Amino acid sequence: MEAAPSLASSLGRISISNEAVAHIVGRVAAEAYGVVGMAARNPRERLLTRDRLRQGITVGGSAEEGVTIELNVVVEYGLNLAEVAATLRNRVRYEVERLTGLRVAEVEVRIQDVRHPSA
Repeated sequence: MEAAPSLASSLGRISISNEAVAHIVGRVAAEAYGVVGMAARNPRERLLTRDRLRQGITVGGSAEEGVTIELNVVVEYGLNLAEVAATLRNRVRYEVERLTGLRVAEVEVRIQDVRHPSA
């Protein structure tokens, strides 16, 4: 399990795994207005990822530079794609920083598909 940047204090160090951060990101994306679902980056990921909340999410970065997050999403047809992506990016940054205490350096949102919410 790869560790995200850690938080240190006089009492010790706290390490948060990239998988834990990805799970937070997945929950935020699932609740975001206009996001119909997550998209796998490739067919292999679709088969290998058991946790659907983490599908299409990549977390990386370092303690010095902050956490980098990449999301691949499917957006509801008829909505302003740029607005949905900007709102999602801001919510992800806010929630990850609030829940983990880690600084988020970058959130990249890739819209892989557009479809009706009932499809």
